[in-house]
Parts: sequence; structure tokens; C-alpha cells
Amino acid sequence: MSEEAASRSAVAIGGGTGLPQVLKCLLELGFETTAVVTMADDGGSSGKLRAELGILPPGDVRNCLVALEDEEGSLGRLFQYRFTRGEGLAGHALGNLIIAALYDMEGSFPAAVEEAARLLRARGEVFPSTLVSVSLHASDVRGRPVSGQAKIANSEERIERVWLEPENPPPYPTAIDAIEGAAVVVIGPGSLFTSLIPNFLVPGIAEAVRASSASRIYVCNVANQRGETSGMDAYEHVEALMKHGLEDALDTVIVHVDAEASKHRIPCIIKDEETVWAEAVDTTPKTLERIKALGLRVEAADVVDHTDRRRHSLDSLREVLGKVVD
Repeated sequence: MSEEAASRSAVAIGGGTGLPQVLKCLLELGFETTAVVTMADDGGSSGKLRAELGILPPGDVRNCLVALEDEEGSLGRLFQYRFTRGEGLAGHALGNLIIAALYDMEGSFPAAVEEAARLLRARGEVFPSTLVSVSLHASDVRGRPVSGQAKIANSEERIERVWLEPENPPPYPTAIDAIEGAAVVVIGPGSLFTSLIPNFLVPGIAEAVRASSASRIYVCNVANQRGETSGMDAYEHVEALMKHGLEDALDTVIVHVDAEASKHRIPCIIKDEETVWAEAVDTTPKTLERIKALGLRVEAADVVDHTDRRRHSLDSLREVLGKVVD
């Protein structure tokens, strides 16, 4: 990579539905964009394919590839199509099945992802954090064990700690190279314990971020997830990352602040005349001062999607990211 290209290269680390938003923002800001995604997913379509075919979970990879699809592409919508019926098909995303087929045809998961990227004319790359089939385990605030990414994401109590089995899976070297060569590293948004932290439990990933001279940005969630992060404020989100390998590895934290942020529970969406509620992540001045006391820059702005307050607004997030990396 040339020095000029490296100066405009960005890596986003995470998983779930938040990471694709960041990828779109980075592309629109003119960065050569790469995603590094967790391989701990064991729910839904990905979980079924892991169990039945023994492949790595393709779901987060698929979402990121579609986010990176060329503007003139037309396959993204097809990749995201999810079967609602059919024995053995119901619940599967077509893109997951395509990646599984490509795995059989190409002989390796990275080759399958590369070919899927070619089909989608992706404007960036997607790398797994490891090529080892890992399982995620946790203990909640009461010290009770919870096993499996899907169960942890739906835990009854707030999660305290997570770890991988096997404990020290080797990192995917190309993911490490991408982080080391990036000018910007963005972590999140995404499920804290099940989408973000699993990446940093892979030896070498957190170390690469810590050693990087890049601008290292954490995009904090705007809403907590019932069970997994119930009651956590923005400082506690940052603290959890640091306890799981990211101490001295962050420069800036982007948080959402507006008039609604002070409310404990906020209405997110109205569907079929039923209001869906979520718990806002506390970003009061006292909380933000605690983050600043860690030596971190805090960029506070209204970045929520006002039609669904569980998520970030793409336009607002892009504007704030542009300000931070300018």
C-alpha cells in the first residue's frame, strides 16, 4: 500500500448490525475501508450453518459485504433475502447460503469471502478476526455462567465478563496487517459483549490496536440491550472494553447526547400500534467527565436515529466521524 493510500485507510472492528453503518460512513468519507468481524456468532442462520456444515459463521461477514457493495451493484438485496418458509430454508439468509456454497467450491473461508466480495463488487474488504471455530462464554453480575453468543445476547442479567474457547485462537494475519496499516480504527457500535469484545479476545487484535498510531475511535451504543448491558452507562461501556484488552488502546469516544438521553427508558419505534422501549445509555455530564478522566477525548452529539432510538443515524454519525478524523 502506498503512503498516500495508507493515509486514507480505515478499519472498523465489530459485528452485528452496527458495523455496516460505520463502513458506509467511512466509504462516504473517502476512506479505503476494511472490516474485521467476530467469529463467535452461533445464533440464527449462522449458527445452523456452523452446526450443520462446520463452517465459520457467515452472517456478520455478509452484512459487511453488502454495506460495502458498489453503488451500481444489484446483488446486495438478494444477499439479504431471508427465507420465511421451507423445510431447512426458513430463517436462512440467501447470502449466508452463497458464502457456504463458495466455501465448498473455493476450499477456504477467506477465499469464499473474497469471491463473495467480487460478486458484490465490494468497495472494501472483510476479514474474520480468526479462522478458528470459537465459542463465547460469559459470567453475569451474579457470577453465573452463560455459554454461547446467542444465549449471552439474551441473558437475564447484565454480563460481567466474557471469554473464548479455545482460549487463545490465532488471529487471521491479514486482519492484523489491516489494523497495523490503518490511519483510522473504529470500534463499534454493536453489542458490547457479543459483537465487539470477542474480537479483542483473539490474541494480537487488541495488541495491534494498542500499538497503532491510528486515530482510534470507539462509537458507544445509544441504547442498552436487555440483559447483556442493562443499566450500563457510557463510562461502563468504555471500562468493559478496557477490561477485555483495550486499556491504552482508545483515543476518542463518540457518544449520543440530546434531550431524550436523560430518560431511563425511551420509546424507540411503534409497530402494529405497540411501542417498543429501550434503555438509553447514560451520557450525563458526570458520566462524560469520568470518561475524560481516563485521558480520552469525548465527542458528544445527537447521533441517534429519531425513528428508531436503538440505532445511530447514518448521516449524523458520518458527520461526527468526519469531524473526529479530519
